[in-house]
Amino acid sequence: MTTSTRFLPAAEQGRLIAAGMLDPVAQVEMYLDVASGAEGQAVYSCLTAQRARDEAMAARARAKAGRLRGPLDGVALSWKDLFDSAGAATEAGSRLLAGRVPDKDADVLAQASLGGAICLGKTHMSELAFSGLGVNPMTATPPNVHDPRWAPGGSSSGSAVSVALGMAAASVGSDTGGSVRVPAAWNDLVGLKTTHGRVPKGGVVALAEMFDTIGPLARTVEDCALVLALLENRKAPDLTDCSLQGARLLVLEGVPFEGARDIPVQAFEDGVRKFEKAGAVIERGSLPMVTPALDMAGTLFAPEAYGLWKDVIEAAPEKMFSQILNRFRGGRDVLATDYVQAWSRLHDLRRAWEAALAGYDAVLVPTAPILPPDVTRLLTDDNYYQTENLLALRNTRIGNILGGTTLSLPTGVPAAGISLMAGPMQEGRLLRLGQAAENALR
Repeated sequence: MTTSTRFLPAAEQGRLIAAGMLDPVAQVEMYLDVASGAEGQAVYSCLTAQRARDEAMAARARAKAGRLRGPLDGVALSWKDLFDSAGAATEAGSRLLAGRVPDKDADVLAQASLGGAICLGKTHMSELAFSGLGVNPMTATPPNVHDPRWAPGGSSSGSAVSVALGMAAASVGSDTGGSVRVPAAWNDLVGLKTTHGRVPKGGVVALAEMFDTIGPLARTVEDCALVLALLENRKAPDLTDCSLQGARLLVLEGVPFEGARDIPVQAFEDGVRKFEKAGAVIERGSLPMVTPALDMAGTLFAPEAYGLWKDVIEAAPEKMFSQILNRFRGGRDVLATDYVQAWSRLHDLRRAWEAALAGYDAVLVPTAPILPPDVTRLLTDDNYYQTENLLALRNTRIGNILGGTTLSLPTGVPAAGISLMAGPMQEGRLLRLGQAAENALR
């Protein structure tokens, strides 16, 4: 095999390992070599080289003995730098946590290792996961796969870029307001936001525990399905014979298109037409609970995040990028009564949302209504940073605040994604629908 195996989907690598056509040891060495270069240093915060080599040797032995543990045994993954990794730094993209070295793996990393997946290392991210742009002047900003002048998307920035640049077969990130889906869209990957509470979060550095979720970033829907199954220690859904024929899909009009830029909207509409050509029934309409739910975001996200991090932040605020610091402090003055009332109201809105979703196979929105903004301008123009960050996360946040699961797919237009939203715990059904949608978009 040649260095082109760097860019093979994770599922395909697993099949080649099982067939004796790909050596996991050689594959790991190739990934480590490229990740050790200058570009890789902007992607990985920490390489777990010895662990990766040891795990690759064990996977090679299992492959030769015909005892592979699963379809991703021997496949190398990267991990967002908020998943605890035994003996290796886990700093969540923040100087506030510099030198933090946990003594055991996060639950999902431990489970993935039991399944035979190889841990290559930890990837750079937005500070404490509180930005959708992926720009981090305090540690590193990974380069967008299309243009290093563009923001990579966040907060799982390095996770996306590590896969897009062929430095990992797939990656595991987190999503609180869009942190898997925005970087996936801006780097032409598939990203899955899982249902809150579905994937265990033990040993994961939190941002807002009531919204934090864990999900894969990968090249294909099949890869995402296999990574999710790996993290959960269960069998992946069967993605054969998937079809959009007769699928009822709602294009969510209204707020997802407010302030949206022409290119991502056109890419989205082209994708919708492809779905319709593949047999889907497309409807268009707004849902009344979306806007009031989004209006409560400032009352719900920032207060929880600041409550979790207040003491650490205020002990050394100079160690933070001012934009991230200000976002956290935005939760400082929210009254507890307002917070409680917002949650009470949100429960009602979520019930209405789930009832509305029950009438459709999925709800469609552009993953992000904008293309990646310019990094230099983001670092020098405060208003631009704030506007672009809010827009980047606006559509993805619908899925976080109203709950459920969402799959982002690349449209074929660079840095433009299309998202399919479904109700809570519908990942298996959504992945099958996503496989059919992926086929239609090709």
